[in-house]
Amino acid sequence: MSQPHHHTPTPTAVSAPGKVFLAGGYLVLDRGYTGLIFGLDARIHVAIEPIRTKSGVSLSEIIVRSPQFREATWEYGYRLTEAGGGIAVYGLRASHDSKQSKNPFIETTLTYALTYISTLQPDTPIAPSSISILADQAYYSNPGTPLSPTTTSPFLVFPTPLTSAHKTGLGSSAALVTSFTAALLSYYLPPSLFTLSSPSGKLILHNLAQAAHCAAQGKVGSGFDIASAVYGSCLYRRFTPSLLSALPSPGDSGFAGALAALVAGGTQWDTEIAQQKVKMPRGLRLVMCDVDCGSQTPGMVKQVLKWRAENAEDAERLWGEIQKGNDGFAEELTRLATEGEGVVEGAAGKYGKLAEILERNRVLIREMSVKSGVPIEPPQQTKLLDACKALDGVVGGVVPGAGGYDAIVLLVEDRDEVVERLRKFLDAWKGTAEEGEGVTIGKVGILGVREDMVGVRSEDPEGYKEWQAVGA
Repeated sequence: MSQPHHHTPTPTAVSAPGKVFLAGGYLVLDRGYTGLIFGLDARIHVAIEPIRTKSGVSLSEIIVRSPQFREATWEYGYRLTEAGGGIAVYGLRASHDSKQSKNPFIETTLTYALTYISTLQPDTPIAPSSISILADQAYYSNPGTPLSPTTTSPFLVFPTPLTSAHKTGLGSSAALVTSFTAALLSYYLPPSLFTLSSPSGKLILHNLAQAAHCAAQGKVGSGFDIASAVYGSCLYRRFTPSLLSALPSPGDSGFAGALAALVAGGTQWDTEIAQQKVKMPRGLRLVMCDVDCGSQTPGMVKQVLKWRAENAEDAERLWGEIQKGNDGFAEELTRLATEGEGVVEGAAGKYGKLAEILERNRVLIREMSVKSGVPIEPPQQTKLLDACKALDGVVGGVVPGAGGYDAIVLLVEDRDEVVERLRKFLDAWKGTAEEGEGVTIGKVGILGVREDMVGVRSEDPEGYKEWQAVGA
C-alpha cells in the first residue's frame, strides 16, 4: 500500500492569459484544419489561501470572491456523492438578504477540479479555502479606480456588479477556468502529484480545464481558448468532440473515474498544439482595438456551418485556401523571427510578404462572408482595416475570431510613434452605416494589450494580500 501523501496547502496564486484568434476562426471547429492563436498579456489571476475560521469551527466551505466588483461573492459547500459520482458542489447563501447570482463557470470548474483531486487523494479531506479572482484592466471597457491612493497593485475597482461589466472579448471565461483549475490543483495536490511547471502538469491542466470549460458552456466549443490559456501562442488543431461529449455528468455513476481517466488520457487526446510554429518577430507587435458597436451575433457560427453543409464543394475549396493562407502567415512570421535578425530594409520591403498574405486572407474571408450571409468581415470593418493599413508602420490587420463588429487586430511595427499615430487616427475615426446594414461603428479604442507567448504561470501569492482582505 502506498502511504497517503501528507500535504498542507499553502497560499498559492496562478495567472493565465487572454487570447486573440488571428486566423482560422471557423476552420478550427473542424479537426481537418488549424487555427492560429496569440496569447495576450492581459491575464486573469486566481489567489487561494486557507479560510480563516474561529477556533473550534469546522467548515466544508469554499468562498470565491471577485473583489474588483460589487456583490461578487459566491459561497459553496461540497460533499462526496455515492457510486463514484464525484464531488457535488452547491451554493450556500451567506445571509437571507444576500443576492446570490449563479456563476456556471466557477461552479462547474470547482466541481470538476475537486472531483479530480478527490480521485487522486481519496483519503484526504478537502480543506476549506478562500479564493480571489482578479482581472487585468483590458478585460473590461468600464472605467475603474485604484484600490487605494497608495496601492502598487495593477488591478482596479469597478463600481458595478460583475453582471453589468462590459467585456472586451479577450477570452475571459477560458483564462478564468484555466487559472482557477491550476490554482486548485497547485493548492490541494502535493508536488509529487501535480506541478504547473512540468509538461505532464500542463497536460493534466489542459485536459481538465477543457472538460470543465466545455461542460460550463453546454458541451460546445473547439477548445482553442483553453489551449492558448495553458500554452500561450500556438497553432491549434482541435480534439475529437466525442472525447468530451461521452463523459458522464457530475453526480452520475462513474463520473469521477471517467474524468480521472480522461484527464490522464494519453493517446485519446488527439489535440495538436504547436507552440514552436508561432513566433512574433522582433520589431513587430499586435495591437487590439475595441470597436464599440454592440451588434453581437450569437448565431454566426451556426449559420456558417449551415452554409458549409449546404455548399460542401465550394466551402471545402474556400476553407482549403484559407488554411493555406494561415499556414503561410505562421511560416512567414517564424521566418522573420528566426532570419530577420540584423536585416535592415524598409518596413514595406521587410514585411511586404506578410502584408500580402494578410490581404489575401481577408479577400477569402470576405468571400466567405458574402456567400454565407454572415458578417465575418462586414463592410464597416473593411473600411476601418483598409484605413489603418494605409498608415505608416501598420503591416495589416484582420477581424479576429468569428468576426463581426466587436474588435479588430493589427500587426504593426513595435515603435511608440507608430502606436501613437494609430491612436490619434482612431480617436478621430467616424464609422458610417452601410446601406441596408444599419450598423454604425462607434468609438474605436486601442486596448492596453499586446501578444504574450507565455501561457499559464505561477505567481507570488504575496502580491494579492490587499485584495484578499477586501470584504473578507
